[in-house]
Amino acid sequence: MENLTHYPLLLFVVSFTAMSVVAIAGSWLRRHSPTADEEQKEHLGVILAATLTLLGLIIGFSFSMAANRYDQRKIFEEAEANAIGTEILRADFLPAADAANVRELLAEYTGLRIQFYLNKDDDQRKQMAERTAQLQAALWSAVRKSSAAQPTPVEALAIAGMNDVINSQGYTQAAFWNRIPTAAWFFMAIIALCSNALIGYRSGKIGPWLLLVLPLIVSFAFVLIADIDAPRHGLIEVRPQNLEVLANSLGTGAR
Repeated sequence: MENLTHYPLLLFVVSFTAMSVVAIAGSWLRRHSPTADEEQKEHLGVILAATLTLLGLIIGFSFSMAANRYDQRKIFEEAEANAIGTEILRADFLPAADAANVRELLAEYTGLRIQFYLNKDDDQRKQMAERTAQLQAALWSAVRKSSAAQPTPVEALAIAGMNDVINSQGYTQAAFWNRIPTAAWFFMAIIALCSNALIGYRSGKIGPWLLLVLPLIVSFAFVLIADIDAPRHGLIEVRPQNLEVLANSLGTGAR
C-alpha cells in the first residue's frame, strides 16, 4: 500500500491546503488574543527564526536523500543492462542449441525489464514480477543444464554472467523500494505546520494572501522531493535508456 508521498501532485494539494489553513488560523488567533508586549514579540521572532532554519535544513537533507536514491536507480539500470548484454555475449560459450535458447529468453527478459521501469499499473507489475521470476528460473536452468552436461571453465563464465543478471534485477528492485522513510516525512510536515502557524500568528494585519507565500514555497519543495523520490507516479522518472538501446540492438524493442 503506497502512502501519500508516493503521489507528488496529491501531496502538493494536501500540503498547501494544510499549511494555508494553519497560517490563517495563526493569524486569526493573533487578532483575537491580547496584544503581546515587545519582549514576547522578540522571543516569538527567535522561535520563528529557529523553526524556519530547522525546516530548511530538513528539506535540504530530504532532497539530498531523494537525489541519492534517484542516482542509485539510474546506476542500477545501467548495471542491469550491462549484465544482460555481457551474458548475451557469453552465451556463445554454450552449445549452439542452448545458446540460442538463452538469447531468446534474454531478449524477452530485456523487454520485460524495460516495462518494469515504464509501467505504472500495480496489477500489471505483479504479473510482470511473476513472469520475471519464471524467466529467471528458465535462464538459470538453461545455463546450469549445459554446464552440467559438459562442465568447462569457459562455460562457468556463462553461469557467473547469469548470476549477475539475476542479482542486478534484485538490486534494482531494492532501489525502487528504498524511499525516504515515512517518519522523516512526518517530522518534516510537523515542522512545516509549526512554521506556518508561527508566521500567521506573527503576521499582524498583513493581507491573507501574503500568508499563502510560505505554504506555496514549502509545498513546491515537498512536491520536488516527492517527485524525485517517487519512481512510479512522479513526473521525474528513471528512463531505461540503456536497456532500450540493448533491446534495439537485439531487434526486440520495448515490447
